[in-house]
Amino acid sequence: MNQAVSTPLHDDTDGLAYLLANQKKAFLANPMPEAKQRIRNLDKLHNALLDHKEQLLKAVSQDFSNRSEAETLLAEFYATMDGLAYNRKRLKKWMKPQRRHVPLTVMPASVKVVYQPLGVVGIVVPWNFPIFLGLSPLIGALAAGNRAMIKTSEFAPATSQVVKSLLASAFDESEVAVVEGGVETSIAFTNLPFDHLVFTGATEVGKQVMAAAAKNLTPVTLELGGKSPAIIHEDFPIKEAASRIAFGKGINCGQVCVSPDYIMVPNGKVDEFAREIADVLAQRYPTIKDNQDYTAIINDRQHVRLQSYLDDAKAKGATLHTINPANESLEGTRKMPFTVVTNVTEDMLVMQEELFGPIIPVLSYNSIDEAVNYVNSKSRPLALYYFDWNTQRSDDILGRTHSGGVCLNDTMSHVMADDIPFGGIGASGIGHYHGHEGFLNFSKAKGVVRKGKLDVAAFVAPPWDNTMFKMLGKMMDFRFRRRSIK
Repeated sequence: MNQAVSTPLHDDTDGLAYLLANQKKAFLANPMPEAKQRIRNLDKLHNALLDHKEQLLKAVSQDFSNRSEAETLLAEFYATMDGLAYNRKRLKKWMKPQRRHVPLTVMPASVKVVYQPLGVVGIVVPWNFPIFLGLSPLIGALAAGNRAMIKTSEFAPATSQVVKSLLASAFDESEVAVVEGGVETSIAFTNLPFDHLVFTGATEVGKQVMAAAAKNLTPVTLELGGKSPAIIHEDFPIKEAASRIAFGKGINCGQVCVSPDYIMVPNGKVDEFAREIADVLAQRYPTIKDNQDYTAIINDRQHVRLQSYLDDAKAKGATLHTINPANESLEGTRKMPFTVVTNVTEDMLVMQEELFGPIIPVLSYNSIDEAVNYVNSKSRPLALYYFDWNTQRSDDILGRTHSGGVCLNDTMSHVMADDIPFGGIGASGIGHYHGHEGFLNFSKAKGVVRKGKLDVAAFVAPPWDNTMFKMLGKMMDFRFRRRSIK
């Protein structure tokens, strides 16, 4: 098997163009792979993941300086394997052409939709989940019959090397190619004329990626982020909500695009929530510095950014509740304690920027209507979390808010549900993958009309003052007569 890319391409634009041209040429030679070949590709990826499992776990932890292997298994490895199994099981059904309605003006004929691969899909991978957020869209692309080029993150170099080795062991570079390099390579990559481009990352960078893709009229799937709120209804136990939110916020130390970004609690319960979530986090992470379960911040730049948010909040009057049960000094590490922030105001950076780290602002509201209006006044988030045992009220919240996805009485688990689409809306993203929608996202739904030997059009053709056309007109007038408005 050829190497995916034998050496990092860095700023070699010609090398990138060659890879893309090579894949497009290979795609044209086989533009509609059969289900057997697609399933074989999914199986090859499945086996390659198993073969590189331990290497992946070690590489991710190395890139973060420490990340719990359990978190990598749960949020990346198992999630990717589940996605492979889900697509493999349903692929043949998805590939079948769909029969569609034949309108009177087209009869006699057959009408169907054929799902055809797009061609070559470009995938830009972020650093926070360098396995799942690279291979999950790849699964959808392969299931739909495409080829793919993957730009790995320069901030997760060890994982990038393992992913490159993993994919090279299973695929020729004309099928799946891995590109490494820095910012300039990323810019050159997103300027390539892909048939589809997937980007996961920050909203501002997403705008640049979309602008680059527009030059080639390349369709995009943008998985961005934003500030995902969690709203706790006054009837929901604060202790229970704190425990469930702590689990989601604890994953990757909050460095997740769907991590709960700020918490809205009933008026008078801010201190109670702060105390409860501090207690549960202290129980789960009794130490930080040498705790293998506690994930570090990915790099110094992100650590400085997060600390600047806390400094800004404190300077503007916020109260910081630092959760460091053993009172350890974390100097010389990139580990950062969880910090609950109360008495927050809108002018603080913690309420203006996506946090992407172990910071938990807590706001109060006087009524659910006030909470909903606050959320709706902001950019539409990638996720919304609502805690309430009452189904009717929960359904009302679903109808009154817009977000990429929703978890009721939980956080982040919707990303693990393979049978639903994952994606944002507005500032939090465009398009989606996962589930059947992922297959559709990476396919062209091609409408096909097949006519038989009888040419009815010949009987209604000009000159239009003919009997058949007049009969057709009368039938249409009857069919489209005025409706009574109730």
